[in-house]
Parts: sequence; structure tokens; C-alpha cells
Amino acid sequence: MSKEKVIEAVNKQLGQLGVKPDNKLVAKLVANYISVVSKPDAKLVACGQKSELDRIKANFLKKKLGLKSSSEKLDELLSRVCETMKPIRQKHRIAFYYLLTKEARKTAVFK
Repeated sequence: MSKEKVIEAVNKQLGQLGVKPDNKLVAKLVANYISVVSKPDAKLVACGQKSELDRIKANFLKKKLGLKSSSEKLDELLSRVCETMKPIRQKHRIAFYYLLTKEARKTAVFK
């Protein structure tokens, strides 16, 4: 899938949630994670899988965004984004990362 198609899919999903996307941030996230979302099994996030959320906490929240909050606080952040995306059955990973980045106020990481 091309970057443009991924950006379009992410923007559409964010729009379904009533979020007006920051196109520059979406483009940066897509550029960083295009190889991940090109794999069908990695394209979506399953909020019901603790192991996946733990991986996102370790690899995205802690390593990429540099969050140093307690594990409980990071779990709360993940829960808020899962709740926000609850109406969407197939949660696009980049839309999920976008909401985490905005919620954590860490957009500068992708400037």
C-alpha cells in the first residue's frame, strides 16, 4: 500500500472519530511506520490483547515518545485511546499511534 493510501485511510479513520488530523503528524507517522503497517497482521491494533498493548507501551510510548511515567499511567493512556477508538472495529495502528502522540502531548518527537 502506498504512503498516500495509508495517509488517506488514517485520516478517514480519525475523521470517523471526529478528530481533525494534523496532516504533517500523520505523514511523519506514516513515514516512520510504513514498513510495519504494510504487514497485514501488524496493521491493526487489538485493544483486547494485553500482550500487544504491553508491546506498544514498551516500544512506542517509552522508547519512541520517551515517556517516563509509571506503568499504571501509561496503561491509563492506552485505555483512553482504546476507549476513544471503541466505535471502530479495526483500529489502524497509525491512527492509534496518532491519538497516543496527541494525548501524550509529544508531537514534537515527529517534527
